[in-house]
Amino acid sequence: MSESVVLPALGESVTEGTVTRWLKNVGDSVEVDEPLLEVSTDKVDTEIPSPVAGVVEEILVQEDETAEVGAVLAKIGDGNGSAEAAPAEEPAAPQEAEQSPEPAAESAPASESAPASESASEPVSAPASEAAGSESPSGDSQSIVLPSLGESITEGTVTRWLKSVGDSVEIDEPLLEVSTDKVDTEVPSPIAGVLQEILVQEDETVEVGGELARVGSGAAAPAAETAPADEQPADDSAAEPAEEPKPAAESASSAEAQTSAPSESAPSEASPAQAASAPAETQGTAGYEKPAPADEQAGAATEAPAAPAPAAGTASGSADSNAGYVTPIVRKLAHERGVDLSSLSGSGVGGRIRKEDVLAAADSASSAQPAAAAEPASAAPAPQVSELRGTSQKMSRLRKVIAERAVASLQGTAQLTTVVEVDVTRIAKLRQAKKDEFLEKTGSKLSFLPFFALAAAEALQTYPIINATVDGDSITYPSTENISIAVDTERGLLTPVLRDAGSKNLSEISGEIADLAARTRDNKLTPDELSGGTFTLTNTGSRGALFDTPLVFLPQVAIMGTGAVVKKPVVVSGPEGDSIAIRSTVYLALSYDHRIVDGADAARFLTQVRERLEGGQFEANLGI
Repeated sequence: MSESVVLPALGESVTEGTVTRWLKNVGDSVEVDEPLLEVSTDKVDTEIPSPVAGVVEEILVQEDETAEVGAVLAKIGDGNGSAEAAPAEEPAAPQEAEQSPEPAAESAPASESAPASESASEPVSAPASEAAGSESPSGDSQSIVLPSLGESITEGTVTRWLKSVGDSVEIDEPLLEVSTDKVDTEVPSPIAGVLQEILVQEDETVEVGGELARVGSGAAAPAAETAPADEQPADDSAAEPAEEPKPAAESASSAEAQTSAPSESAPSEASPAQAASAPAETQGTAGYEKPAPADEQAGAATEAPAAPAPAAGTASGSADSNAGYVTPIVRKLAHERGVDLSSLSGSGVGGRIRKEDVLAAADSASSAQPAAAAEPASAAPAPQVSELRGTSQKMSRLRKVIAERAVASLQGTAQLTTVVEVDVTRIAKLRQAKKDEFLEKTGSKLSFLPFFALAAAEALQTYPIINATVDGDSITYPSTENISIAVDTERGLLTPVLRDAGSKNLSEISGEIADLAARTRDNKLTPDELSGGTFTLTNTGSRGALFDTPLVFLPQVAIMGTGAVVKKPVVVSGPEGDSIAIRSTVYLALSYDHRIVDGADAARFLTQVRERLEGGQFEANLGI
C-alpha cells in the first residue's frame, strides 16, 4: 500500500514551495526521517524528510515545479507499485516511452529530457518551452532551454557559464548559473555531449523556455538525419565508418534501454566525452578556472579514439555523475581552500560533497605539508589577495533584499546612535573561573555575548519602548523579548531569533545562540526562526572593532552593537582616592529610531545594561 508524502508547513506565512532537487529517485529505498528532497521558499531553503520507510514509487512534483503546502509530492510504498518496474506499454506510465535513454535513477524532469532521436520519431514534436533537449536543426545538437524556476518567475539573467564551447558535459552536470529576482541557481545539462554553441552570453537576460545553448556529439550531422531513429545505426555506420555505432543512445527501441545502466548506452560517445571532459570537469567544478580555448578543446574531443570505454571507466563516470552536484557555497569554499572536488568522496546523501568534506580535506592537506622555512624577522607576511580583485559580479538575491531593506529603513526612520563604555572586569574574572565547568556541563563556550544578551533582555523589560515595533502610526509593545542575533554567513547577514530571552539563564542563551548560528551558516533554519524579532544584538567586536553605528531594520526600533573587549589603563576611584588600573572594557552602541525613542530613553536603557554588567553578579544565572 502506497503512502503520500505531502509538502509540510514551512512557516507561518509560507504557502508554497519550489522543488529544487530530489535526493531520491523512483525505485530508491528511503528510511524514516531520511532527506527525500530539497524545497525552496521565499524565506528559506530546506530539506523535506520522508515520513515513512519504503520505496519511492512515484514522483508527482518535478524539480523546479512549485507546489502548495499540503500538496502530494510523491508516493512511497513497498515497491510493488513502482513506476520504474511497469512495462513501457502500460498507459499508466506514458512518459516512460518518451524519456531519453538516461538511467532511471537520474529521474530528470520530463520537460528537460526529450532526446533528439526519439523526438524525431514522435508524430507531434514538443514545444521548445517544454523540452530542454528538443532537436535542433543544426547537426545532431539539442537545445538547452531555461527551465521554469518558480511560479512567478518569467525570466532569468545568465551570470556565469561553467562550460565553454567545445567542453564535454555529462547529464545533470552544472552548465551555467542563472540569477532571478527570487533565487540564484545552477542549470544542469539534461543531456550528455559536447557544448557546441552558446546563444545567451553572460549578463544577458532570457525568458523561461528561451534557448540558452546547443549540446551535441561534436560530429557533423549525417545526410539522413531526419530518418526515424531506429534506422540511424545502419545509415550512420555506412556514412561515417570512423565512428562506432550508437545502439542505445539513438535507437531506444525498448523500455530496457531506458532503464539500463550508463555503461550499456552510447559506448562510442562515452570514451571521447570522458577523455575530453576530465580536465574540463576539474576546472569547472573545483575552481571555475578559465578553460582552454574552444578550438583546442574541440580538437581534443574529435581526435580522441572512439574505442568503447571499459566497464570500470564507465562505472567511475557514473559515480562521478551521481556525486557531481555541488552547491555554489561548497564550490566557492573548495576554491578558496585549494581543494580538488573531483578527488573527494562526499559524505552527504547519495555521495554528495558537503562543506564538512571540503574542510576536512583542507585540514588534511595543510597538516601533511612540511613546515615552511621561517621567514626572516624583518620580512612582513604577504597579504592574502582575494580572487575577487579586479572582477565584477552581480549581487545575489539575498544581498539585493538586504540592500532594499537597509535603504527603506534609512529613508523611513530618523536614526541616531548613543555609545557608552562599560567595565566588564568582573565578568571577565567570572568567565575565567567558570569557563571549564560551564563547557563540561553545557557543551557551550562561555563567551561575553550571553552576558550582553541577558543584560539587554532585562533592560528591555524595564524600558519596553526599546523593544517596541512600529505599525503605521501605532506602537506595539510585545509581551516577550525576542532578540535577533546577527550572524555573518557566506550568503550575507542573517538574523535568527532568540525567543523569550528574558526568561532564560546564561546556559540556555549560550546554547541557543550557538545552535542558531551553526544552523544559519549551514542553511538549516526554518522561516519562523528568522522572523518575529523585537530587538537586535550584533557582535561587531567579533572582528576586533571597538564600536560602530549599527543600522535599525524596520519594524524594530533599536539595535545594540557590542564592541571588542579590550584591556586598557582606566582611572579607578576608591576609598584612598583615584588610581590607575588595568581593566577589561567594552563599548556598547545603541542605534534607535528617533521618531519613537528619545535620547533619554536610550540613555536610561544603556545605563541599566552598564550597571548590570559592571556589577558582575551572574553566578545565579549561570544555569550549571
